[in-house]
Amino acid sequence: MLELRAYAYLDSLQPQFAALTAALVQGNFPRANDAALYLEVAPGIEVYRLIDIALKASRVELGYQMVERQFGMLEFHSPSQSDVLTAGEAILAALGKRPEDALPPNLIAATIVRRVDPHQAQILNRSKAGSLLLPGSTLCVIEVEPAAYAVLAANEAEKVAAINLIDTWTFGVYGRVFFSGTEAEVKVAAARIKDLFGWKGSLGD
Repeated sequence: MLELRAYAYLDSLQPQFAALTAALVQGNFPRANDAALYLEVAPGIEVYRLIDIALKASRVELGYQMVERQFGMLEFHSPSQSDVLTAGEAILAALGKRPEDALPPNLIAATIVRRVDPHQAQILNRSKAGSLLLPGSTLCVIEVEPAAYAVLAANEAEKVAAINLIDTWTFGVYGRVFFSGTEAEVKVAAARIKDLFGWKGSLGD
């Protein structure tokens, strides 16, 4: 039986998140202010069928088609929120499911690193897809499951605070988001993510 692990609708992609996503996607890249829908399913091979349903149901563009044995993740987007929602509804109808049937977002862990050391910044910068991590800045890293929900955290963090989005990992067992900035701005973004995920733990603050 297919498991709908994540159903993450983003009404408006923020500029940094859209640019970072454009650097990572295999297909058509999204633009700032596009709407997007991320789905994660198990088994992963079902992604191929669901993408076919979405593309035939509405005028959306495919960004991600990620498949492994255990999980699969897809993303499509459009300047039109209506087009994205229509494609999502077509998938749900084919599955006989509702958005609330997906697993809830779960924040597994979170940490803040103050005054980042230049050596650590250099290592992280070698593999990041987004902004440079500057030495001396404050870094926040969060870990979520299912992995696709990392997109919610990244996009919401950028909405509420003047942060630099370093990287997002949106596929696999866990998702991660890396962002930096002044300590005050990082705390604002982290607080929003904590509220979004219902997190009661400490961020090292």
